[in-house]
Amino acid sequence: MIKLTFLGTSNQIPSAKRNHTAILLVYEGENILIDCGEGTQRQFRIAKLNPCKITRVLITHWHGDHVFGMPGILSTLSLSGYNKKLFIYGPKNTKEHVRELLNVFGFKKNYEISAENIDGKFFETKDFYLEAEKMEHGIPCNAYSFVKKGAIRIDKAKLKKSKLPRGPLLQKLKQGKDVVYQGKKYLAKNLTFKEDNKKISFVFDTLDNKKIIPFVKNSDLLVCESSFSDEIKEQAKEHLHLTAKQAGEIAKKSNSKKLILTHISQRYENDTQKILDEAKKVFKNTILANDFDVFEI
Repeated sequence: MIKLTFLGTSNQIPSAKRNHTAILLVYEGENILIDCGEGTQRQFRIAKLNPCKITRVLITHWHGDHVFGMPGILSTLSLSGYNKKLFIYGPKNTKEHVRELLNVFGFKKNYEISAENIDGKFFETKDFYLEAEKMEHGIPCNAYSFVKKGAIRIDKAKLKKSKLPRGPLLQKLKQGKDVVYQGKKYLAKNLTFKEDNKKISFVFDTLDNKKIIPFVKNSDLLVCESSFSDEIKEQAKEHLHLTAKQAGEIAKKSNSKKLILTHISQRYENDTQKILDEAKKVFKNTILANDFDVFEI
């Protein structure tokens, strides 16, 4: 199971209801923080989450509303006995920015930090991988995807009917190998099925561009910024942002299963339905995220 907790859903200026951008993705032993806006560590406390479980941080870009919370998080980890190696990934200049940040704030760093400028597939285990794609926002900027790899699963009903014993034989079946038991051959393809990949994509601040749709294609969850309504689309273009309608179009054209809107401007504080309806006209399976919303797949 993959779990997303939205710790902040505002855009450049936070509101009484929405904090700056931050999302925590939890899968198995991984706690991956996507962006770290101002006040993120307090959002952890309100959500009753432990920041010391963070394993990786993905920075989309170095505008303040996406990174002002980094000094606080890094300091809190130091004061809380964090004893892991923290991996920070981001677009061009991330390594240099992290070094500068540590120099400016000068807190006692008693754990190891690895900062990397990344592009393409940049981390992989046997269970999942992370990849990045460059976006267009005036400064170096990345979109990200988390992909849980599909695996071969045993069909329990067919296994029960076959009367094969549990143990080493089942492991061979999971590897796609046929097995022989009591003189009878059992074909792996008849007793197993291939579980599909699970993909979650994050597209934050960016101008609409041709790289987005191929990158987020077939996402189970597409988390996308929707800072502007279509009626002021020229203003969105000027500021290198997406409209809610464009987010819906991206979800539809990329064959994504569900769209989650975030990065909501304070101008829609009392009328978020306007943004949601605009996207839903194009892509029906759309949700607008609020702070502390949780989604699982």
